Amino acid sequence: MKRSAHSLFAPSAWSRAVCAAAAAAGVWLTPMSSAQAQSLQTLLEAARGYDASWQAAKAQFEASRARAEQARARVLPSVGLSAEAFLNRRDSSLNALDDTFNNQSVKLGASHPLYRPGNRFEVEQAERALQAAQAQLEAAEQDLIVRVAQAYFDVLAARDTLAFVRAQKAAVEQQLAAAKRNFEVGTATITDTREAQARFDLVVAQEIASENDLRVKRLALDQLVGRSGTDPWPLKEAATLPAPTDEPLETWVQRALQQHPAVRGAQAALDIAQLEVRKAEAAKGPTVDAVAQLQWGRSPSQQPPFPYLRNTVASVGVQFNLPLYTGGALDNRIKETVALQDKARNDLEGAQRQVAQATRAAYLGLQSGLGQVRALQAAEASSQSALEANQLGYQVGVRINIDVLNAQSQLYQTKAQLAKARYDVLVGHLRLRQAAGVLKSDDVQPVNALLQPR
Repeated sequence: MKRSAHSLFAPSAWSRAVCAAAAAAGVWLTPMSSAQAQSLQTLLEAARGYDASWQAAKAQFEASRARAEQARARVLPSVGLSAEAFLNRRDSSLNALDDTFNNQSVKLGASHPLYRPGNRFEVEQAERALQAAQAQLEAAEQDLIVRVAQAYFDVLAARDTLAFVRAQKAAVEQQLAAAKRNFEVGTATITDTREAQARFDLVVAQEIASENDLRVKRLALDQLVGRSGTDPWPLKEAATLPAPTDEPLETWVQRALQQHPAVRGAQAALDIAQLEVRKAEAAKGPTVDAVAQLQWGRSPSQQPPFPYLRNTVASVGVQFNLPLYTGGALDNRIKETVALQDKARNDLEGAQRQVAQATRAAYLGLQSGLGQVRALQAAEASSQSALEANQLGYQVGVRINIDVLNAQSQLYQTKAQLAKARYDVLVGHLRLRQAAGVLKSDDVQPVNALLQPR
């Protein structure tokens, strides 16, 4: 009788129970059809058309491009047309001059800057600003890729956790049923039953928390990609994690200092500040413009019998301007731009330090994550062996019920930690490339290839 009561916990029976619980959890976790399940690449494309931060960065880039074109117009000729028409009433002490008359004029003017260094500096500033906007757009794209990937694998991790909790619940439920039967036949104490019941109640609470965590993670992914009921593809069972980078840490740091959007944007800001100093200094010098004008006018004539006089005047010339005294405004403007130049230089230094630190942290985090995966894989195998040993010991009477329950808990916690660690490594590869400023959309393809369509 005793052997029959404990035979439910033989390794084969245990495996079947785990598989059944995991399958039941999988059914609950896939409310959408397989045709509706989405890959990481699909959801990333959806996020591009929905994410507000990405759309704002695109709009800012377009605005900067238009601003650059405005600046280029400062060194090109300008042409203007103006016209005037007035109705006049003249009252004079000479009665002969009391009358009402009108006059009209049309003027066509053109000018071209011959020597305006400030305008050239503005064009260069606009080009640097466009480069900074391009860097910001790249940074927004990289941030979007990482955010989508993180949210995607957060859902998968929550899904796996719930599946493991439900499998553990099924195993504990069987352990509880066995303890009750053993107590009824007198081969176990009430303590075994109460320990199994307490563990079962705890797992039920964990199941409720895991279900809620999965809902929250799915809502976060829905909000990010602008879809409801997202259903990510799971990781393939035989998926092999990408190999760790074989490049040394300092190579990644140097790459980040050269290519990271934050550094490039800060460098562009420093260039703009330096050009602003030169523009402020140039404002104290002369400017020369070529001008041309054609004016046509019509006004009353004072020489009868002609009631109106028409005039056409054409002129071409050069205008010279030199500020002599501005009340100290130009000198103080130069002081202001020099101070802002120092600020931009310090901002660049700060950006470089921050990028270097972030790259080192991402590199070491990836290496640590790969080490954790290897350690957890070993821990999973050890935990499985420990569970089987405790089950066998429980059958022969050298282990008690709580030993089996603890071994079950340890095994499933290890499985959940291993699953999350694998997802963290996949995201870690993307984070390292983001930290170095070289993350592209194509980098998602190798990760996407590890997913299993459902």
